[in-house]
Amino acid sequence: MWRWIRQQLGFDPPHQSDTRTIYIANRFPRHGHYVPQKFADNRIISSKYTVWNFVPKNLFEQFRRIANFYFLIIFLVQLMIDTPTSPVTSGLPLFFVITVTAIKQGYEDWLRHKSDNEVNGAPVYVVRSGGLVKTRSKNIRVGDIVRVAKDETFPADLVLLSSDRANGSCHVTTASLDGETNLKTHIAVSQTAVLQSVANLDKLDAVIECQQPEADLYRFVGRITINQQIEEIVRPLGPESLLLRGARLKNTKEIFGVAVYTGMETKMALNYKSKSQKRSAVEKSMNSFLIIYLIILLFEAILSTILKYAWQSEEKWDEPWYNQKTEHERNSSKILTFISDFLAFMVLYNFIIPISLYVTVEMQKFLGSFFIGWDLDLYHEETTVEYVFTDKTGTLTENEMQFQQCSINGVKYHEINGKLVPEGLIEDIPDGIRPGLAQEEELFLKAVSLCHTVQINNDQADGICDNPWHTNSIASQLEYYASSPDEKALVEAACRIGVIFTGTDGESMEVKSLGRPERYKLLHVLEFDPTRRRMSVIVESPSGDKLLFTKGAESAVLPYSTRGEIEKTRVHVDEFALKGLRTLCVAYRKFTPEEYEEVNQRLYEAKTALQQREERLAEAFSFIEKDLELLGATGVEDKLQDKVQETIEALRLAGIKVWVLTGDKHETAVSVSLSCGHFHRTMNILELVQHKSDNTCAEQLRQLARRIKDDHVIQHGLVVDGTSLSLALRQHEKLFMEVCRNCSAVLCCRMAPLQKAKVVRLIKTSPEKPITLAIGDGANDVSMIQEAHVGIGIMGKEGRQAVRNSDYAIARFKFLSKLLFAHGHLYYIRIATLVQYFFYKNVCFITPQFLYQFYCLFSQQTLYDSVYLTLYNICFTSLPVLMYSLFEQHVHPHVLQSKPALYRDISKNAHLGYKPFLYWTLLGFVHAFFFFYGSYLLMGEDTSLLGNGQMFGNWTFGTLVFTVMVITVTMKMALETHFWTWINHFVTWGSIAFYFVFSLFYGGIIWPFLHTQDMYFVFVQLLSSGSAWFAIIIIVVACLFLDVVKKVLYRHLQPTCTEKAQKLYYRRFSYKLEHDEPAAVDV
Repeated sequence: MWRWIRQQLGFDPPHQSDTRTIYIANRFPRHGHYVPQKFADNRIISSKYTVWNFVPKNLFEQFRRIANFYFLIIFLVQLMIDTPTSPVTSGLPLFFVITVTAIKQGYEDWLRHKSDNEVNGAPVYVVRSGGLVKTRSKNIRVGDIVRVAKDETFPADLVLLSSDRANGSCHVTTASLDGETNLKTHIAVSQTAVLQSVANLDKLDAVIECQQPEADLYRFVGRITINQQIEEIVRPLGPESLLLRGARLKNTKEIFGVAVYTGMETKMALNYKSKSQKRSAVEKSMNSFLIIYLIILLFEAILSTILKYAWQSEEKWDEPWYNQKTEHERNSSKILTFISDFLAFMVLYNFIIPISLYVTVEMQKFLGSFFIGWDLDLYHEETTVEYVFTDKTGTLTENEMQFQQCSINGVKYHEINGKLVPEGLIEDIPDGIRPGLAQEEELFLKAVSLCHTVQINNDQADGICDNPWHTNSIASQLEYYASSPDEKALVEAACRIGVIFTGTDGESMEVKSLGRPERYKLLHVLEFDPTRRRMSVIVESPSGDKLLFTKGAESAVLPYSTRGEIEKTRVHVDEFALKGLRTLCVAYRKFTPEEYEEVNQRLYEAKTALQQREERLAEAFSFIEKDLELLGATGVEDKLQDKVQETIEALRLAGIKVWVLTGDKHETAVSVSLSCGHFHRTMNILELVQHKSDNTCAEQLRQLARRIKDDHVIQHGLVVDGTSLSLALRQHEKLFMEVCRNCSAVLCCRMAPLQKAKVVRLIKTSPEKPITLAIGDGANDVSMIQEAHVGIGIMGKEGRQAVRNSDYAIARFKFLSKLLFAHGHLYYIRIATLVQYFFYKNVCFITPQFLYQFYCLFSQQTLYDSVYLTLYNICFTSLPVLMYSLFEQHVHPHVLQSKPALYRDISKNAHLGYKPFLYWTLLGFVHAFFFFYGSYLLMGEDTSLLGNGQMFGNWTFGTLVFTVMVITVTMKMALETHFWTWINHFVTWGSIAFYFVFSLFYGGIIWPFLHTQDMYFVFVQLLSSGSAWFAIIIIVVACLFLDVVKKVLYRHLQPTCTEKAQKLYYRRFSYKLEHDEPAAVDV
């Protein structure tokens, strides 16, 4: 219990050791004074609140908002001292905002709790007491042996002990971790691989020593010590032995593994960024403006307090005959009186800070969310984005590879209806008849069918018919699993054409070439690595020949080829690449018996070396993979999502930089970047990859910076991998950022999920503070989505984790264009105008109150009635701006979407900068002076404005100012509106009409529950004066005339690109109406 409390409070000490010791099946030593290490339990916690901390934590987060905190202080002041206005005027709106926000955030966290409980309560099987015990996922402990069946996800990070295969191998897919849906092979150490039964595993006496938990998905260092009678066997453990939580078991009946990392210490959990409250650029601008208005408020309050005491320094004004002080007032402290007066002025002027702004923004978001259902594509609320960070697999691509073309012996071929057809020929053979394959074609397809790590279900292979003329139907029966999507596409293509890979049987690979079964003994697999950029297999053919089949990038195969149509194939590869296809070259070599003996010996020595194993293997591979005979090349298309190229180009035209962050391999990522238009063929692609030390990384960065400076005319693209990125960010962050800023496009490959979030944070916190957007479809993108200002989840094939943790969800990447350029642009204009307008109308509201104090000896007398004070922001002026923020379209959405360059007009938060803010604020002060002094000139010289000779009083003067103000600020909103609907007309003119009707009703009845009847018959008297009507019209026209002139001059002399597009659109619209054409948008 005490440890749990310390964990909750964050006081639990970190691990004291750099390694952890795990006793398999928790068989701790029975001798000595062994103290077990303490490990985390297996619960996953993605929620933010608990029952105990929800109220304080949520209130703390909400009162970080300046306006909320300010109104809390004002509310407390109104409770403590005698103020001109009621505490309800501040407390009620504050309570409403806090309550609604808390309910919304509490519901969202309840959904996260619900999701956590589903995961933690999932059933699992653990080996205990000689049998399989069913328990819940949260009960797994470090050291438990866990059984996982086919298609189940791993409940913790497990070290593989055994599988249903004799060699202890299994296949997993890690789509939810790194975005790769392709199969990866993991293998157990040989001493535990034979333990395939629960009884044998329960007798296992072994200890695992490994590193403490870390977020790197691709790194694991450990060793297992197995006690066999009196002998201890020590075997190394690496990433190939570790099965990560969240990965899924495929093509394997079952596996047994021992839990080494559990719960929040698993690599998946360490790669999740804690969910924090995001703050948009709009909210940050609002907070900045609120600080400025707080300063104005303090200035007005201090000035009013000082002037009050300056005025009262004269005895006749300190205690006039009609307002004698009490004995208590005469004896009270001067300092306390000064503070009390200052606070009273603060309360009097507090309406300059618009808490109703937050209420309106929340309502706008809530009502705007209904547009999701009304728009066939999407409705979105967004600020101006400058950087887009996107995942690759499943976001830009469909994650489906399709074989398109190949080159065999210098001849290009297409696949048509499952047949290889040379380029330029028209295939006219009926579908039921299949011609034979030429010798070089068959050898090429056999190389493709054998040189891979593809797996196939055995039960599928058994059911394949032997009819050579029905390979299309056979292909449709097979389900291949591969660690590379290219391999899968190539094997499937060979299967359709007639050379079918039917699976492995022990150490043999089986193929059917036009129905003839052939068995090849698999002697060695030379795995792919990023340095060689190729992979090979050595097989023994049915005739006994030892053959090497190699495939890889053209730069890794062509230089080592000495025979075959090398130049023709090189030309074909370039042609394939220009079409955006992923290219591979295929070659082979036939060994003599003597050559194979030497090859076998070198491989054995390299694989069994304890020192410098990697270097010795590289030397052996180089010795083997030479003197090749080139067979041909393949062109595979990684099918892009619809309109990905157009969307990326539109983002570029809009001035938005696009970064692709992917867990994929370097070559795959670059190929997709080229095909989707992220990288152009004419772009100079710079690389920062394969660096293992700070010095080499720094030197490469300096070289790249010099190249960019020397070739500043050319566009540059940067490719960086996860390892090099870690080094670059450690000590050379500024240099790395300088290189990135000067590149048109950046591609980051082999990225762990947490690294994606670090890259987003790096840009987000750079000196320019740009607005960032992250988009992805898998759980590996969650940290990135949460880190960016705006997170967008795509509802793809990799589950709903990204969608659940995003701000907004869309179906396809192509909708990002409409999301930003149409809805995002319109929303930004709406919200920017809403924010600025709120400050403007509150300046108009309170400045006459401040000016009035000069005429009432700073007695804190209010200019407006308390009901008007309360209803000004709630009823009289709230609906027009709310409807504007929902419906305004200053330019038609189709124009915005078809002209991405218009997005530049709102870039850098242009409409919420200090220049427009200053304009709106000064406009508010100017209009307020017009309201007050226009009314004062009319009434200030004891002028009788009524037919019976009576004069207007204090409340009539205040009501005149208030009437002019309500009409002017409403008409100002009408001037800002470009897109009029019946709703806009209704709320604009209805708000003015409502004010008049309400005032007549409010002032025409004696209300029994009111303490005073100051407004009785005041409004009726005001409207009965023709001079008052004339004054209202003159003041309103005078206020708005200058604004209209300014708009007209700016539109004609300095029009923005958006205003030019407006003019062009309306001209075309008018032309089509005049000529009776359909009024569709044609831009």
